[in-house]
Amino acid sequence: MRSMWKGAISFGLVMIPVKLYAATEQKDIAFRQVHRVDGGRIRFRRVCSIDGEEVPYEDVAKGYELPTGEMVVLTDEDMAELPLPTTRSIEVLHFLPEEQLDPILLNRSYFVEPESAGERAYVLLRDSLERSGKVALAQVALRQRESLATLRSRDGVLVLETLLWPDEIRVPDFAFLEDDVEVRSQELQMAASLIDSMTVDFDPDEYHDSYREALQDLVDAKIEGREVVQPEGPGEPAELTSLADALKASLAAARGGSHEAGEVKVAAAPRAIAGGANSGKKSRSAAKGAETKSTGTRSASARSAGAKRAGTSTAGTRTADGESAEAKTAEAKTAEAKTARNRTGETTDAETKAGASKAAATKGAQRPAAKRSAKGAGADAASAQSKTGRRAS
Repeated sequence: MRSMWKGAISFGLVMIPVKLYAATEQKDIAFRQVHRVDGGRIRFRRVCSIDGEEVPYEDVAKGYELPTGEMVVLTDEDMAELPLPTTRSIEVLHFLPEEQLDPILLNRSYFVEPESAGERAYVLLRDSLERSGKVALAQVALRQRESLATLRSRDGVLVLETLLWPDEIRVPDFAFLEDDVEVRSQELQMAASLIDSMTVDFDPDEYHDSYREALQDLVDAKIEGREVVQPEGPGEPAELTSLADALKASLAAARGGSHEAGEVKVAAAPRAIAGGANSGKKSRSAAKGAETKSTGTRSASARSAGAKRAGTSTAGTRTADGESAEAKTAEAKTAEAKTARNRTGETTDAETKAGASKAAATKGAQRPAAKRSAKGAGADAASAQSKTGRRAS
């Protein structure tokens, strides 16, 4: 690594000469703008908008544009006259607990290496920070810009992290912050259980930039002249009707629950969350309506079945031989009663009732026959009387 800054840490009356190194680097794949037809690189020239002439780099200055469109020109000499007391020093202001530092303030990180003359003081500051569990708040000027910074120990090395100034943090101004959104206690409990079940120790080595890897594969395929195959994406997630359903499915998947719960896609949770509490109400209303409809259907089915049974019974009483369905049922009950009597030697109430039902049915069946006999006798008497009258005449 190559150092990008040299200076000293000002720690009370102690001065520790150090060097700074960029602690991070971007792993993005670099591209150049080229002509699609022949691959020629696109060049950008610094051209003055007034005279149209190309401007050499040494003639380029900084300009501040006024609201009126006028330009204020600042040269390197103007910038050099600005007071920067921390140009070559990292001035420690005070110390603070690390948990009081809001991560949103963090900007960039640098490794701090001590010069040979300051190794002992460097180790003293490092070990003191580790034992105290605190960080040092400092001011430093890097690239002609002064900023706040912190010093902390990491893997035996001091790390300088530049901070944003408080007025550089935007204030969130969103309409939903004014809404009174109600979250049910059951949902909070399920969310807490889900968080507990998904809590593991952080290991950064488990994660990687899959997009950059796919982009590198694409470049390699272009170099080798191979066909590029688009990988298949995941299937469409199943829709979840409410936030509670999404939490239950997520919790079951996190705990390695049943097969049915595991089939529900957690990715549908945002769609459920968008419905909010109203989606839960709609689901309960729909379930209640379905239950009422199902009950009505069962009642209608029961009435229909009863009507069919009644129709069958009525049709049975109109058979040609005068026997009704009730008589047949009575005979069956009588046979069962007789069988029970043969086994126990006693007459049961069921047999008595079955016998009474049979007698009533038999009597009902004999009435039409008696009426037909009476009609036949009347017809014979009328015929005989007619014959006697003809003979007398």
